[in-house]
Amino acid sequence: MGQVLLWVAILTVCWFAYHLFLQNGRLQLRLEALEKELQAQGILSDSGKGLPNGVPPGSLLNDFELPLLSGGTMTLSQWRGKKVLLIFFNPGCAYCLQMLPKLATLPQDVDERRPVPLIISTGEAEENRRLFERYQAPPPVLLQEGSEVATLYRVFGTPMGYLVDERGQTATELVKGSDDLLAFFGVRNQHATPAAKGSSNGQDRRGFSRFLGNSKIKRDGLEAGVRAPEFTLPRVDGGELSLKQYLGQRVLLVFSDPLCEPCQQLAPKLENLYRRGDVQVLMISRGDTEANREKVAEHGLTFPVVLQGHWEVSRSYGIFATPVGFLIDEEGVLATSVAMGADSILKLTAANGSRATARP
Repeated sequence: MGQVLLWVAILTVCWFAYHLFLQNGRLQLRLEALEKELQAQGILSDSGKGLPNGVPPGSLLNDFELPLLSGGTMTLSQWRGKKVLLIFFNPGCAYCLQMLPKLATLPQDVDERRPVPLIISTGEAEENRRLFERYQAPPPVLLQEGSEVATLYRVFGTPMGYLVDERGQTATELVKGSDDLLAFFGVRNQHATPAAKGSSNGQDRRGFSRFLGNSKIKRDGLEAGVRAPEFTLPRVDGGELSLKQYLGQRVLLVFSDPLCEPCQQLAPKLENLYRRGDVQVLMISRGDTEANREKVAEHGLTFPVVLQGHWEVSRSYGIFATPVGFLIDEEGVLATSVAMGADSILKLTAANGSRATARP
């Protein structure tokens, strides 16, 4: 009887091992099929590593047909014979918003020396329509559902784009940042700030997020006078920190990202502000904990840095870009509306000279 039970146990183990082997084989086949699909879409290289931003100069761009905000549709191929500057745009990107007034001043007469600006945005149609009508921006504005065209062209941030020649081929590498894009129209900022020069990957790790693109939530920041949404987040240096710990003190709340270059240029200036004691500084960053610790050490930051998992606190404050900031008063109420860009953030405390005291 004992031998029978032993053989039954052995056969049972063999049966489970066989089916586990079959499941692993099917899983491997699915992974290989997914990898081939991503390679075919140009999202993954043959080596299995993510592709870098941008396609090489001289690449023939795949055609697209997208809806126009003004009605109808437009294709890339209909611009054959003319130079086009494709500009990838997102309403939640602070640097994109800074471009709009300059785009609105571009001359509308045809000039063969200048490319035709063609904006490809994302998000809700009505939100984009209100935004572009407000600035009276003249270029055609097209709307992708999420990031399908951006992914196809390997554009993983905003504002970015390509100069496309008369044959529909890229005449440049991927152009990054508002200044470099506007330079194609002869617009140069002689006093450019880090924010004005920047491009943002403030949607997700790839620069775009279908969630943000299709959401109907507020994305232009909370207005002054409303209570600052409460949060409790883990600190980079360990433990947790809540906004309510700052009641009775002014606090400069800054949203940052370790992959955002303008954020890194702002960080040491925030440290100087914090050490002067003019105001409490609290940074909400995102991404990998170790990457944030490295940035804290690199800049010698002594003010608290906490981490949100994705954009959950940004969502509460109605803004999905970096760097942005709010000044919160002693009663926990927003003393200002959102400030976008390094210079605007640093100016938030200029009007009030009260001193900070205890430091959480």
